[in-house]
Amino acid sequence: MVHEWLVSRAGSEKVVEQMLAVCPQADVFSLVEFLEPAAASLIPPGTRVQTSFLQRLPWARRHFRQYLPLMPLAIEQFDLSAYDLVLSSNHAVAKGVLTRPHQLHVSYVHTPIRYAWDLQQQYLQQAGLTQGAKGALTRLILHYLRLWDLAAAHRVDCFVANSRYVARRIWKTYRRPATVIYPPVAIDRFRWQQPRDDFYLTVSRCVPYKRVDLTVEAFNRLGLPLVVIGDGPGMATLQGLAKPNITFLRQPSDAVVADHMERCRGFIFSAEEDFGITVVEAQAAGAPVIAYGQGGCAETVQPGKTGLLFKRQTVDDLAQAVEYFDQHRGQFEAETVRHHAETFSEPRFRQELTTYLAHRWMQYQRGDELE
Repeated sequence: MVHEWLVSRAGSEKVVEQMLAVCPQADVFSLVEFLEPAAASLIPPGTRVQTSFLQRLPWARRHFRQYLPLMPLAIEQFDLSAYDLVLSSNHAVAKGVLTRPHQLHVSYVHTPIRYAWDLQQQYLQQAGLTQGAKGALTRLILHYLRLWDLAAAHRVDCFVANSRYVARRIWKTYRRPATVIYPPVAIDRFRWQQPRDDFYLTVSRCVPYKRVDLTVEAFNRLGLPLVVIGDGPGMATLQGLAKPNITFLRQPSDAVVADHMERCRGFIFSAEEDFGITVVEAQAAGAPVIAYGQGGCAETVQPGKTGLLFKRQTVDDLAQAVEYFDQHRGQFEAETVRHHAETFSEPRFRQELTTYLAHRWMQYQRGDELE
């Protein structure tokens, strides 16, 4: 099992946790491993975790992402020659490990490297790197990273994507087909029969592409109660924009997040995400979702049944969608919403991945074409 970095219990790490449930004897290779005690349980006791030389570099615990230019080199240093099957969990460089002809390499892709490909200009603008020597150096690094990333994609035998949206991006970037296996969602930790309160909810990191600012501006206009759960560099700016009808919660416990999902009138999601696990979690809690209708949300929300999708990423479109929902919310039944979310469960993921790996392994053993 290969994963970029193990530092928190985020969406991709939850996928790794379920992959290890499918392959309990697997060894894990990760560029760095700095899991806090609360998140350490995602790696089963006794599992061997091997890290790269990045683990030992200065300030790696807090600033390992600054070593991005070294990550391609670091991932290629892992010796995987003892294994028959290599399963990589990739959102940056994990698929770039070196394997031999007798080894089958399956890469589960959360996303191609967005800041090196389709989001390069947005990334440079948000980081203030559109001009100057530092900006020029960053562009050079991203150019090198694209060349390496394309070469690394040819090392993979089979691609699995976490959504049809990502499968299309894999084809666009690497010209390789991908099988879709949706990520696992811990459906059973949410109750869906709780009484609903009158507030709306969004849960997100406060970074620009998540578009929490759009949600805040829309609810400033609507005057409806909104709870924003999250943290990040944009939190202070958002708090400065918000009117008194908007409440912020920074880094609450998982239990508090679940409680808010179980009681909210509706869940708001304004980002264009590759999958969007919180959207499915909200539906598992019986909460209808109002989301931007691009990316993974177009696959996880059923318009008119489990929520609404707005077409343009604008304040006007979101505000109109919320107003419509507020007038017709009786048509969204919590049981229907929950039932849809169950199609993304952890047991479903484990079964689909087990079947897929067994099928691909048999093909590989017979010498069949894998594409």
